[in-house]
Amino acid sequence: MAPDNRDTPDPAPATEVVEFETIEFEIAEHIATITLNRPDRLNCFNETMARNMAAAWARVRDDDDIHVAVLRANGERAFCTGVDLSEGAWWAHLNRWNQEDPGIDLGPKQHRVWKPVVCAVNGMAAGGAMYFINESDIVICSEDATFFDPHANGGIVSALEPIGMLARGIPVGEVLRWALLGSDERMTADTALRAGIVTEVTPTAELRERAHQLATEIAGRRPEAIQGTVRAIWEALEMNPTTALRNGLSYTQIGNQGDGRSDSRKNKRTPRFR
Repeated sequence: MAPDNRDTPDPAPATEVVEFETIEFEIAEHIATITLNRPDRLNCFNETMARNMAAAWARVRDDDDIHVAVLRANGERAFCTGVDLSEGAWWAHLNRWNQEDPGIDLGPKQHRVWKPVVCAVNGMAAGGAMYFINESDIVICSEDATFFDPHANGGIVSALEPIGMLARGIPVGEVLRWALLGSDERMTADTALRAGIVTEVTPTAELRERAHQLATEIAGRRPEAIQGTVRAIWEALEMNPTTALRNGLSYTQIGNQGDGRSDSRKNKRTPRFR
């Protein structure tokens, strides 16, 4: 009789590391982990990071072996503090009508990534950090996280990031307070939880483990069903209710065909953590 190996864990696949200048990118167990890696600059983004993020999201989107992504940051002080003003506006040489939002490459949905993104926020999340947060599917933060918008301090219009917050369903009163008070009033982790910017607050030391735990749970599900769910929900934000429901129905008809419509976690074992 053949041995029963149902309770024997599959060997973990080797971790693939992709080299970038401003981010770390690893793939293991169907999870892509993207880590902002400019801690000396509080992980503010420049042209290189924008290009690195665009390439990373393209890999997440196109590699069927990746089922979910985790977005996090190195350093204790900040998740991201927006654009790197010290490097100047790298888009300023373009005709005004050809200029694009400098943060457009940062978020996954701009690249049509319909795989779930778990975003783990630690420390300061300022201004342009919301490009990452606004387009993530599950956002959690550490107890020490703070959220604020420095645009008002510099006399700069804040429009793009708060519009993204409104699209996520953040109450307009919370968005206006965030945008108008600048860095003089910082939203705490508990307030961000109440406002719906994050869905969970964890002890700082447990943030990365918790993000990976959530990603592992999602990665074990049937990827076609997960991607269809993500796409239907995000596209519904730009549709009237009737159109959104018809679009959602079409995705259930497309995504639920064929075999394999079940929980794909083998034997429903407890997920392995790093």
